[in-house]
Amino acid sequence: MGIDAAEKNLPAQALEQVLGIDLGGSAIKLGRFSHDGNCLQSLTVPTPQPATPDAVLTAMVEAIAQVDPKRQANAIGVGTPGPTDATGRIARIAINLPDWHDIPLADWLETKTGCPTAIANDANCAGLGEAWLGAGRWYRHSILLTLGTGVGGAIILDGRLFTGHHGAAGELGLITINADGPVCNSGNHGSLEQYASVQAIRRRTGMEPDKLSKLAAAGDAKALAFWHDYGRDLGAGLASLIYVLTPEAIVIGGGVSASADLFFPAVLAEIERRVLPSSRSGLQLLRAELGNQAGMVGAARLAWQKQLDG
Repeated sequence: MGIDAAEKNLPAQALEQVLGIDLGGSAIKLGRFSHDGNCLQSLTVPTPQPATPDAVLTAMVEAIAQVDPKRQANAIGVGTPGPTDATGRIARIAINLPDWHDIPLADWLETKTGCPTAIANDANCAGLGEAWLGAGRWYRHSILLTLGTGVGGAIILDGRLFTGHHGAAGELGLITINADGPVCNSGNHGSLEQYASVQAIRRRTGMEPDKLSKLAAAGDAKALAFWHDYGRDLGAGLASLIYVLTPEAIVIGGGVSASADLFFPAVLAEIERRVLPSSRSGLQLLRAELGNQAGMVGAARLAWQKQLDG
């Protein structure tokens, strides 16, 4: 059954639609979503190179016309690779995109499309996506950590994204776990990112995470010991977050999460050792479910919240 035919049989609420857009350094992912999270149409287009603001805006508008040719969307959400302002309208910096400094992306898209638009950084969108349709969907209070090139994060409180009064809350990978540890690009020393990111794994072992996983699966003692130590360090960082936020669930995503079976036991043991039962009662440690679609799904959720807030 085609999309048009299917939509004729949907209730009026489901006919309300939004667009979720995940802006990345190499690709732009777009999806048109119904109220219940059903993706009615999706599209991935290359990010123009160089990815200047004007070029990206043009590519987005052209892609929107393809994924929403009948202009059915009522709002747009966009995930960007960098921090935004507290109002969710300005891309303050977009990592790996040239000339992205205080770009009023929401205003630009509203002018071009006529749709109310909100933006958030990509990790926040991934957290919203997992909270809406992924591993965190059964919980009102959750946090997401993405373990990749860096360590990103998102905080979901009472079902909504928390970004703080300047819009920069949720940089969970930058909390300190060792005051004398390796220097971080943020200027911090011994941040969680310096122990849990792919770059940290390379620095500590000289190997890629997938190779370490294969060695551990084959019974290699050094690889198994590494993943135990990795889980211990991650658990120590999570302990601080648990005491502050007392989430119902912690969702772990990013490339390193593929090795979760190897380090989750050590993470749980460290949390149990460090955190009072009153602060971790019922806590769930979960692997993310949406993969590289999480940012697009979360951007759609951001658009729904924009629409509900008026």
